Amino acid sequence: MGAGTGLGVSGLVSTGDDWVALDSEGGHTSFSPTNQREIEILQFALQRYSHVSSERLISGPGIHLIYQALAARQNLDVDLFDTPEITRRGLANECPLCVETLSAFCEMLGSMASNLAVLLGATGGIYIGGGIVPRLGQFFNESNFRQRFVQKGRFAQYLSQIPTYVITEPYPAFIGISALLDKT
Repeated sequence: MGAGTGLGVSGLVSTGDDWVALDSEGGHTSFSPTNQREIEILQFALQRYSHVSSERLISGPGIHLIYQALAARQNLDVDLFDTPEITRRGLANECPLCVETLSAFCEMLGSMASNLAVLLGATGGIYIGGGIVPRLGQFFNESNFRQRFVQKGRFAQYLSQIPTYVITEPYPAFIGISALLDKT
């Protein structure tokens, strides 16, 4: 899965001798809040959109929407920074609301990633790409992403055995295309 301008979600299934990539629009599944803060973020988003998909919040535009929702939740009159500025200020620890926004984003991504792992039985791992997470670096590593990934009640033990990886290759699509070309 990859968060960037949207939320790309797919799977890779072994057929024994080969692999098949699943076509998916998984980022458009309904957002599922898991705590009071996320319920309030969802309620804020529902004031603007008739359907709040996971992509609506777990994406670059979603970071901006989370920031706005958290500001409203705290009755804060704040500057409406764009996503790059929210990210910059959050990573620099210059703005508590920006830090909270990035934290909420990482937690929501963790829940979405665990949903994908359970749905696909992805015991080989979940790979996180896209334009956002690799840029978060140490912040992401120290976030509650992994805690939220395994936070699934009776499936916690199952999920704790599934690895999660951040794709740091700048152009991973070229590697995939190269592998396809080698087969022809």
